[in-house]
Amino acid sequence: MEHYITNSLICPLTQQLFSVPVLADDGYTYEQSAIVAWIQEKHPSPKTGQALSLSSLRPNHSIKNLIEEFENSLRTVDYRFKLDVDVRKERNAIFHVNTKSIYRAQWITRPNAPPTILLKMNGVRAQREASFCVQLSRHPHIIRTYGIVEPTPQDSIMLLQEYAPEGSLHDLLDDQSRVPDELILIEMFSQIADAMAYLAYNRVIHGDLACRNILVFRFNKYKPEDNLVKLTDFGLTRHSSIYMSVNNGSTVNDCIPIRYASPELIQHQKCSEKSDMFSMGVTMWEALSKATIPWSNIETDKEICQRVTSGEILSKPIMCSDETWLVILTTMIFNEQERPTFSQLKRSLTRLQYQLENLTRSHIELMATFQRMLPV
Repeated sequence: MEHYITNSLICPLTQQLFSVPVLADDGYTYEQSAIVAWIQEKHPSPKTGQALSLSSLRPNHSIKNLIEEFENSLRTVDYRFKLDVDVRKERNAIFHVNTKSIYRAQWITRPNAPPTILLKMNGVRAQREASFCVQLSRHPHIIRTYGIVEPTPQDSIMLLQEYAPEGSLHDLLDDQSRVPDELILIEMFSQIADAMAYLAYNRVIHGDLACRNILVFRFNKYKPEDNLVKLTDFGLTRHSSIYMSVNNGSTVNDCIPIRYASPELIQHQKCSEKSDMFSMGVTMWEALSKATIPWSNIETDKEICQRVTSGEILSKPIMCSDETWLVILTTMIFNEQERPTFSQLKRSLTRLQYQLENLTRSHIELMATFQRMLPV
């Protein structure tokens, strides 16, 4: 019988839970659509380097059964787990800011389950059932929440979530020697716009959209379609229908991220899809500026507030094309009613991808023609 390691339910190509697992010639299991595309591009095995054949792919029923068992086990306990019974967390946090801490976590009762982390938030309580948070996270570009961990310390909540191998988009960009190709970032923006449209449809306001709250599961600086990002930390605003503040002190619910905030959020604490859209524009600026802090030349929040509420916006990043900047400008229009919805932004980004791909293709063809005309 095959022995499964802790992440045996995760496809090595997609870094996601299997949906349709198939076994290849190299003895490894892959997500069917991913390995088919991989082989069609004439790549050798990503594990052994040997040649792979489409005709030899066969269903892996053992992995499929493990996936079904795992999903059923989550439903059986109503997405609620007990600390040190179902899951254990490491003593020290790997990340801590304000009232949020992230810990590495390990399943105890589900040894074949995927890698996970534990997110602890102080100063909030859940207003909705754990199943609501879990179902909301089923979108392909929203970080998956497996459930709530109990018992939680007073006035806090602990969520069990999937692990992002590449960390946050902010940290990834900060580690790069240069800004990734624009088409790579636009693919990421498109994925996040899709996730935000889903949240808006479910009447959930994010409230803290920024590169630090975009997690990277796959990064390929050469192929846009090989990148995968997911949204995290949504629903933590004072207007949230998911979590509520439990005291009058400063909590994660009450903090306005000034450097990403819209004029109406600063002036009237008015949170909506359109204020999230303004933050999306700032987030795109941040990514195209290689994780530069917005308004980094200004020290005080007071001055930033004065500038934003007077209609001033961030300047165009050096590595941003005019075509992309025109799309970003629509997200930061002063009048909130004139900003697009996230569904509209998703369509604009799709058109932009097509436009830039054609420009790139034309440029390559022009250079090739020019080189052929040069004397030998």
